[in-house]
Amino acid sequence: MSRHRVLQAGRLMPELEASLAEQFDCHALWNEKDPRRFLAEQGAGFQALVTTSKNGADAALMDAMPNLKAITHFGVGYDTVDAAAAAKRGIALSNTPDVLNDCVADVAMGLLIDAARGLSASDRFVRRGDWLKGQFPLTTRVSGKKLGIAGLGRIGQAIAKRAQGFDMHIRYHSRKPVANVAFTHEPSLAALARWCDFLVVIVSGGPATRHLVSAEVIEALGPQGYLVNVSRGSVVDEAALVDALVHRRIAGAGLDVFEDEPRVPQALLALDNVVLLPHLASGTRETRKAMADLVLANLHSWFDHGRLVTPVPAAPPA
Repeated sequence: MSRHRVLQAGRLMPELEASLAEQFDCHALWNEKDPRRFLAEQGAGFQALVTTSKNGADAALMDAMPNLKAITHFGVGYDTVDAAAAAKRGIALSNTPDVLNDCVADVAMGLLIDAARGLSASDRFVRRGDWLKGQFPLTTRVSGKKLGIAGLGRIGQAIAKRAQGFDMHIRYHSRKPVANVAFTHEPSLAALARWCDFLVVIVSGGPATRHLVSAEVIEALGPQGYLVNVSRGSVVDEAALVDALVHRRIAGAGLDVFEDEPRVPQALLALDNVVLLPHLASGTRETRKAMADLVLANLHSWFDHGRLVTPVPAAPPA
């Protein structure tokens, strides 16, 4: 009995690659010297595609696979997949929601505390031998402060739950109020930034949210405010943020994502008022295994039952 053919757009964690090879007739597109030629010759043979945020799936890739029926995305954010093109073709799309909520929320709080209390900066202070010369500067308290959350979805609510343990006062911004939450909804992100001490960004990426955290929002945070971004680098006007950090118009930032990863703006590297992470918020063994299991579950469900376990809402066709 022949196995279902699956195309793997790019590298995945070794355990997932091994499972895909064992359970499906899986071909690694990233291993082809001429992917376009390969797709022109064999693209019609694949009904499913596995991809990631790094590789995505544009309309051209979908067009090269005329029998493509399902895209399984390793990750919760699928902004690098042309969801409208998939909807136009009737291609089902899944992601891996919920399984990474806790780990991303943990990192968001870690970045917030590190940026405010200068943990990474003080570690460098000790390692340089500067403690022998004097005391590390005083920092900012976290407990009891005002937290603004841009995006109160699953992860945003997990962040809020953790912040409540620090007795923080919480408000949030989203396109519309979220049902069944007690926090105050702020229709204006700039107004939320003016109100809060810490602004945590956890919205979806893509054109609709590009530079949502604009120069105006960054300025609204003010010289005592902190920005934490665990969503997508595209959501923040990075040039405006760098300028505000360099000139101390905001107090600091904690960043897990950047506009042109893995390239980080050179100006940030020498600053002690910003914590820089290599997009690792969901990067735990437990979470990545759960994400891998969900990718496999989506593929099996599609081939066996014609439906996905975790389908994303269909985008309006372009």
